[in-house]
Amino acid sequence: MLEEALSSFEAVHTQLQHLDPQMIEIAARLRRQPPQVAMTIARGSSDHAASYFAYLTMQQLGIPVASLPMSVVTLQQAPLKVSGQVAFAFSQSGQSPDLVNSLRLLRKRGALSISMVNAENSPLEAACEFSLPLCAGTESSVAATKSFIATLSASSRLVAHWNEDPALLDAGLALPQGLREAAQQDWSLAIDSLRDCQRLMVIGRGAGFAIAQEAALKFKETSSIQAEAFSSAEVRHGPMALIGEQYPLLVFAPRGAEQAGLLSLAADMRQRGARVLLAAPDDIEHRDLTLSRAEHPALDPILAIQSFYVMAAGLAVARGMDPDQPQYLSKVTRTH
Repeated sequence: MLEEALSSFEAVHTQLQHLDPQMIEIAARLRRQPPQVAMTIARGSSDHAASYFAYLTMQQLGIPVASLPMSVVTLQQAPLKVSGQVAFAFSQSGQSPDLVNSLRLLRKRGALSISMVNAENSPLEAACEFSLPLCAGTESSVAATKSFIATLSASSRLVAHWNEDPALLDAGLALPQGLREAAQQDWSLAIDSLRDCQRLMVIGRGAGFAIAQEAALKFKETSSIQAEAFSSAEVRHGPMALIGEQYPLLVFAPRGAEQAGLLSLAADMRQRGARVLLAAPDDIEHRDLTLSRAEHPALDPILAIQSFYVMAAGLAVARGMDPDQPQYLSKVTRTH
């Protein structure tokens, strides 16, 4: 897990060398026949990546994006009216039957089908009109790291081409070096704080909520911690009733419009006596963990999860667990 997480910059570098021509073609098609809505179809870490893609697409392009439950298509055979719309599938292996069958049916009903998949020559690639290889190479770790980061980077670059955004395109060129630097951030405080943790909340908002979702999953997978992700807005409703003295919180507060609310929540929870780990850029007082800055704020969450992955691998070892062999899990999951 650690070795593959640390190699994420290589995957992104490879993407930058090879994927732009395909992305430009797909982006041109999307501009020629603009959809009114977009759908994402994914599970697990790939669904968290889809959440990041959805946020960027809505923020940058103004196109509503919804996560489509596969059972609506494969089990319920719902007569979805998707002609002229676009369906994006995200996967590491591209093998799960419900994902593949969903894209086949959506394509048959007139949706433009686009996949981002890491494995070459997968059934998902064959089911879609367009497919973007993630270029992460073989990922042996059960807990996805480099393929997740590769999905985020490919997502951000596709959105940048779709929107013809030179600032985001230029920023993407610096992402490999940013990932190298983010992997060197010292998050040892989190290992010390969470070594004996049994439950915690991971908080984010906006594009950063996808990172909170992914971090919560990795806590479960590799350290057997019952971690749940919440938006900083949602946690102020029912979930906040759980937060009392010494309740652990990991708060991701990268740059952006959402940051002020995240910092306010972290401060309020500290006053309540919660054990807060605030991850924020180095210009934020009272941060516990430092987040690297990308060349564009939309890419900050990608650097944040890179720093987290290094910490998560160390935390699992500190808890006496093997992050490379999570209990009960396998690399490829096939659902129907």
